[in-house]
Amino acid sequence: MTFYVDTETENDFSFDIEELGKKIAETVLEKEGCPYEAQVNFLLTDNEGIHEMNREFRGIDRPTDVLSFPNITFENVADFGGLEEQSEDYFDPDSGELVLGDIVISKEKVHEQAESYGHSEKREFAFLIAHSMLHLCGYDHMTPEEAACMEEKQEAVLRQLGITRDLQ
Repeated sequence: MTFYVDTETENDFSFDIEELGKKIAETVLEKEGCPYEAQVNFLLTDNEGIHEMNREFRGIDRPTDVLSFPNITFENVADFGGLEEQSEDYFDPDSGELVLGDIVISKEKVHEQAESYGHSEKREFAFLIAHSMLHLCGYDHMTPEEAACMEEKQEAVLRQLGITRDLQ
């Protein structure tokens, strides 16, 4: 898996965002049965940067914690079958990897939400990566059932990796 990282702001986390992000992404893809090597682009920004993107792409005029920009429109969530038929749209011609999409996280929101929820920044960051990876696999949370499904899957990934709410 390739997990490209770019930063628009100072990275002052006490953990390696590339290592953790890649580990979370790989775990989600393994649990979802992705048969391909994959590629994800990740951007760490600040509230101002994510506010601008949220306004531009979603029409919501406020900062948010995470934005997901999927490259694939799944008919059924995490159904990776048939993607090779549109390989020019979904696969990197140089690496052959499945290009899942982009994740953008606000560093400031990670700090704020970790404090607000009473858990570590590592746990908050991992949660947001897992959440966004599920979006890149076609999941959404527009209904209570969809939200419950995503929550269960996010928590399963974090539990598997030992990233709990009390992790400091």
